[in-house]
Amino acid sequence: MPLLNKVRTAASGGSGGDTAARSLSRLRFALTLFFALDGFLFAGWVVRIPAVKEQTGASAGDLGLALLGVSAGAVVTMTLTGRLCRRYGSHAVTVATAVLLSLSVALPALTRSPLALGLVLLVFGAAYGGINVAMNSAAVDVVTALRRPVMPGFHAAFSLGGMLGAGLGGLLAGSLSPTVHLLGLTLVGLALTGVAGPVLLRHPSPAPPEPLPAPAAASGPRPGTPASRRTVLLFGTIALCTAYGEGALADWGALHLTQDLHAHPGVAAAGYSMFALTMTVGRLSGTALLERLGQTRTLVAGGATAAAGMLLGALAPTVWAALLGFAVTGLGLANIFPVAVARAGALAGPGGVATASTLGYGGMLLGPPSIGFLADWFSLPTALTTVAALAAGAAVMGYLAREAGATGAAGEPLTAGGRSGAGRAVPDTVTARPPAP
Repeated sequence: MPLLNKVRTAASGGSGGDTAARSLSRLRFALTLFFALDGFLFAGWVVRIPAVKEQTGASAGDLGLALLGVSAGAVVTMTLTGRLCRRYGSHAVTVATAVLLSLSVALPALTRSPLALGLVLLVFGAAYGGINVAMNSAAVDVVTALRRPVMPGFHAAFSLGGMLGAGLGGLLAGSLSPTVHLLGLTLVGLALTGVAGPVLLRHPSPAPPEPLPAPAAASGPRPGTPASRRTVLLFGTIALCTAYGEGALADWGALHLTQDLHAHPGVAAAGYSMFALTMTVGRLSGTALLERLGQTRTLVAGGATAAAGMLLGALAPTVWAALLGFAVTGLGLANIFPVAVARAGALAGPGGVATASTLGYGGMLLGPPSIGFLADWFSLPTALTTVAALAAGAAVMGYLAREAGATGAAGEPLTAGGRSGAGRAVPDTVTARPPAP
């Protein structure tokens, strides 16, 4: 079938090229705002989890079950979001799910029992899962049209939004109730959607430019083959391992600092803020890092760094050492998820994006309840060491996937001239992307 809701980017030069360039720039900016909004709303919720836990009288196990509502809602929605994007376009789905996410973030503060909390988190999870799949699908189109590996920039906006949301939540934790705080987030979310949404709705997604000829040295599975599907699953598993850590720190990091290390609530909220800050810094430099080091070195070094940082964060005896561990973990995880999603999209198009995103965000959403159960059985610090184990696993899988797709020697991305190295890299989504189903 032909590409849906696509317009081919005009060649550079002339009024047509200028118009297309301006349109692409506006799309990129609006999409970046939605990534930031997603992180802002999610972080605003997670820093109030200790207060909501106390308000509902939930135990660690009860809270884990309630958080499973987020996972269930997201997984169900993710399986449907790809179809919705193909029918209505990823831009329309992004706007619709942003509205639902903004409305549902206020619901947890209105609950008074673990059961009610789990039910409203089911709605919140559905919106969260939907917007993340839709945004990443739209982002892959923009990355392909730009011919540069800028996916980390979109995820940097998510991390920056998370940092701002967590920092604001820490400042407001002692003066505002969770109800007032989360209702305020709803207003912010609706306002930003009202500003950025029309841009996405007015502009269809850009179609990829004509593929560049692949050099003879390029290796990797051909799109649409069983080998490519297995490789997509491998990249999806890498995304799952790293997103597990993001979800665990978001939902349990503050509780670890307050419960195990007796930190002040404001300092505990700063734990996720530190994590989000270093992740933002890592992602802002992600494009340059990928162009210089290549995907394999970025994946392996990131996984190893995150594993070491999380061991420190989970087992450190002092608050400040744990905060340092959280910061190192954020730096290590920064670019692994964006690279995994982009590579899956390069191999299998929108279907690959949906598969990797579903696995990845499934890890983010299934991680918190898993941590809760492990904390009940063992202890919260012990449960958090599983983040380090999975980050190390992601590094190993990143090395094993070094031959996947069109890459040069040592896993470095190919440049426009077919060279590998630190020049301006052509993203793999250009050379390997098949037509949309």
